[in-house]
Amino acid sequence: MRLRSKYSFFSLTALMGLVVLMSYVIGAKKNQKKLGGELPVKPTRKVIMDDTEWKEKLTPEQYRILRKAGTERPYGEVYSAFKKQGSGKYACAGCDTELFSSNEKFDSKCGWPSFYDPSQAKNVKTSVDYILGYPRTEVVCAVCEGHLGHVFTGEGFDTPTDKRYCINGTVLKFVPDQPPGSEKKSHKPAAPSN
Repeated sequence: MRLRSKYSFFSLTALMGLVVLMSYVIGAKKNQKKLGGELPVKPTRKVIMDDTEWKEKLTPEQYRILRKAGTERPYGEVYSAFKKQGSGKYACAGCDTELFSSNEKFDSKCGWPSFYDPSQAKNVKTSVDYILGYPRTEVVCAVCEGHLGHVFTGEGFDTPTDKRYCINGTVLKFVPDQPPGSEKKSHKPAAPSN
């Protein structure tokens, strides 16, 4: 009898956990917003998915870069589009977390999007990698741990930090700033005239 009550307790606990998890997933899907003037609600904790989930969420190129530490080719279409983008924020394609803004953007003429600092330092982590046989400082998203690119220092750029965050544009989502006065206005129906 005691064994049956332990089994029932664990089954009930597992079932409750599953219900909570499913309600979180369903709620998160309902609350997802499309980019366009405002960043989606950013995750409050680490985003962890298996390879199958990442492959469903990302394009093949984003998956190769974010999850396998790949690099896009320099001076491509993404870089050309990046150079034309105006004022706004740059979010991680993997988890929608704000990483950089146009305020820190500069043209290093290296063929990849460049920033002299993250706009949200807590959302970016760095570590040393030796993939090419010498040390480089890798930049990753602190929320989903996706590979973004590398940061280089002491190159002599005329920026406040003398750093160049060389970031793969494919893994960034650009969210343009809304022009002043273009905030969403409520449309109230006009009062009927007599």
